[in-house]
Amino acid sequence: MKEATNIAKLVYYPSEIMVMLGISKSACYSFLNETYEKKSPFRVIKINTSIRVPKEGFDLWLKEVC
Repeated sequence: MKEATNIAKLVYYPSEIMVMLGISKSACYSFLNETYEKKSPFRVIKINTSIRVPKEGFDLWLKEVC
């Protein structure tokens, strides 16, 4: 499993997005759930109760709004 640490990170966790946007945990999850339903402005992946956000799409969106 040590080899996995050399793989480039492809997704963000909600906790990372929360910090980047400076919003609360509940606001972050509400935003990500809404984004998942709309499928816009970026992609959100749900696996059971886990949420992940592809880095590339989120980074592009963040550049546009900032």
